[in-house]
Order: sequence, then C-alpha cells, then structure tokens
Amino acid sequence: MSLSYRWVIVAAGALMTCVALGAMFSLAIFLEPMALDTDWSRAGISSAMTLNFLVMGLGGFAWGAIYDRYGARIVVMTGAVLLGLALVLASRTGSLLVFQITYGVLVGLAASAFFAPMIALTTAWFDKNRSLAVSLVSAGMGVAPMTISPFARWLISAYDWRTAMLVIGIAAWALLVPAALLVRQPPKP
Repeated sequence: MSLSYRWVIVAAGALMTCVALGAMFSLAIFLEPMALDTDWSRAGISSAMTLNFLVMGLGGFAWGAIYDRYGARIVVMTGAVLLGLALVLASRTGSLLVFQITYGVLVGLAASAFFAPMIALTTAWFDKNRSLAVSLVSAGMGVAPMTISPFARWLISAYDWRTAMLVIGIAAWALLVPAALLVRQPPKP
C-alpha cells in the first residue's frame, strides 16, 4: 500500500463524519413535520437530540477501546451498519419512546463510531501534513449541515418525513459501508 493511500483515509474520514453527523443534526429539519404528523410534542422529539449527545459521549469511550483492540475498520463498519439501521427503524416507529431510543440512542451510538476513531487513524497515517489531514477529516462535520439537512428538507417536501428518514438511512448504508471498507491501519515502519 503506497503512502498516497493515506489521503484515501482522509477522504473516507471526511465522508463518514459528514454523513453521520449530518444525519444526526438533521433532526431539526424533521421536527415540525414529525410533530404535525404524529402529535408528539416538540420537546419529546427534541429530547432525542439530547440523548444523541449523551450517548455520543459515552459511546466514544467504548468505540475507543474497541479501536485500540481491533482497529478502525470494525468500529466504522459497525457504526455504518448501525447508523443506517437506526435511521430506518426511526422512520418506521409509531411511538415517541421508540423514536427516542432508535434515533436518540442508536444514532448517537453510531455517530460516535466515526469521529474519534478516524481522527486517531488519520494521525497514525501521517507524519508530515498531519494537521491538514486531521483538519480535513474534522471538516466533514462542518460540511454536514450544508449537505444532509438540505437533502432532508427536499425529501420531506417531495414525500414525507418517514420516507425522507428512510432514504437517508439507506443512503448512509450506501455511502458509509463502502467507505468503511477503505479503512486500513497504516503500514508498519
């Protein structure tokens, strides 16, 4: 594997953080259509975001331990599968509690599988240009609201919130699973 492969790691990391965090932060776009369709309170729906952040914090510890033991690929692949599954399940739920668990807990757990492991992996791949590489992976989070949220708004306008969340879940699988297959540990010096 050539050293230029390290830029593939950066691109995969940027894509993963963009899709995962974008899917999570798009809840604000879903809030009004969900409240109108389900009669769930806005506070109840919004509490899923609070759960996202709490679970992300705790999930980071667990994913970090798994990364240290088994490497990045298993962590990001599990996160990719879990993120798509959580969004698909959340799109089908008929109960606020089930939505809070699927979107709040599972999406938060999935989202935490990308940032820290990909930053650690990127750092391991680079000696020179390390700051640039880590910044580019982190930039995925900044691009997320400018990509996934408008896509969610367009889907909701064209269809409904359930279809939009389902499509985003399927798109997460389509983008993240192949990206996770690109993830490799750096060659030994």
